[in-house]
Amino acid sequence: MIVMKFGGTSVEDAAAIARVAGIVQQHAKQKPVVVVSALGGFTDSLVAMAKAAASGNLPAALKLWRAGRQRHLAVLSGLKGSSAALEQVQELLGALQDVLRGIAALGELSPRTQDNVLSFGEMLSSIMVAAAFKAAGLDAVHIDSRQCIVTDTNHTKAIPLFEPTNARLRSALKDHLAKNRVPVLGGFIGATEDGTPSTLGRGGSDFSAAIVGAALGARRIEIWTDVEGMLTTDPRICKDARRIEVIGFEEASELAYFGAKVIHPATLIPAVESNIPVYVLNSRNPESKGTCIQAKAPHSTTTFRAIALKKGTKILNIKAPRLLIAHGFLRSLFEVFEKHSLSPDLVNTSEVSVSVAIDGSRDVKALVNDLRPLGVVEVESGKAIVCLVGDNIRGRIGICADVFQAVAKAKVNIHMVSQGASEINISFVIEESDAVRAVQALHAHFFPEEQLPVSAVGDDVYAGCAGVA
Repeated sequence: MIVMKFGGTSVEDAAAIARVAGIVQQHAKQKPVVVVSALGGFTDSLVAMAKAAASGNLPAALKLWRAGRQRHLAVLSGLKGSSAALEQVQELLGALQDVLRGIAALGELSPRTQDNVLSFGEMLSSIMVAAAFKAAGLDAVHIDSRQCIVTDTNHTKAIPLFEPTNARLRSALKDHLAKNRVPVLGGFIGATEDGTPSTLGRGGSDFSAAIVGAALGARRIEIWTDVEGMLTTDPRICKDARRIEVIGFEEASELAYFGAKVIHPATLIPAVESNIPVYVLNSRNPESKGTCIQAKAPHSTTTFRAIALKKGTKILNIKAPRLLIAHGFLRSLFEVFEKHSLSPDLVNTSEVSVSVAIDGSRDVKALVNDLRPLGVVEVESGKAIVCLVGDNIRGRIGICADVFQAVAKAKVNIHMVSQGASEINISFVIEESDAVRAVQALHAHFFPEEQLPVSAVGDDVYAGCAGVA
């Protein structure tokens, strides 16, 4: 069997959902399990509804709710869904309205309540997609993810409890797959052990697909989106960005962490542990082979596999007094970061100071106050991280010089560099205003236009990628 996950842009309207039904029909013999996101943009709308209600602006919340209701009913009408599906959708929309009224009455929005609100997006879409599949002739069945994905109580960023989750998924899906039915589940959502709705965090639908795939021993996991796969860089920055045919799990994780939004980093964890290849495919161009992410990829024909850019970065410089970083200093430093639930992106140390790159969207006032007993703290905003990923970087003589020469030619100054911590990436911090120019210069240098798609090393390029279409 295979797992096919379709993102929000792949199910954004009736035409897109009909296209998804056609794709799944072509894979029916491979026993697909389908995981879907909420309709494109609807999760953001749900967040806005909840915030408006919590702030006391119930009319604004209900205005957004009515727009969402109209959209879902229009999509379902366009799909010619069954009366049963229509009844379920209307019931869910009514329940959502009741929740919003309750939030407005209380005047607060707890993480638990936010998860309840956000769960409606995937519940609605999965019911509608299952109905569309049935209308297209597929023997589809809707499965409530909240009955299968069991999580802890860390609402908005819940962690799956894999033992009960695996048992429930196998129990819920085994008979349907044996009868060649197509189970359809909402991604991103689950429930705590007491049945309270929870979510896996933004991008968690990819994670859901990997959880399902690992539990059922899938031959492969497919992430269907609106791009050709993973690319050598952001095509909005470099129009000549090219598709990566095959990439290793570790490389893909690095790229995802440092800004490549095609795939969610957590998606890869269950897949890696179960050695299941993950494909990133384009629902608008199903004939494209996309990108295969596997445990080990063949050596790249280029120096690097790809370049990622993460904007919105801050640097914290902590300068220790009296010209020394005492024993236990780093432990104390990272205990402060742990207290504030903040993970550094890059860390550089010297005899008298430590520089830490972090997510620039975080308010660091409280963090800085807690760091001051350790030394003088300076905060630099408006930075960006450029990450170049490839295989065996550490073993290539002169590679750093090559990178920095390309950046120097673009007249870009570098603030921090990190390379020794990983064999597969070189990362550095620059001014955000220089970021586009730096990436363009690096891409032009390391990915000349005349080269083939990255990793195109011969007919056996997909060796190890099970079930290639």
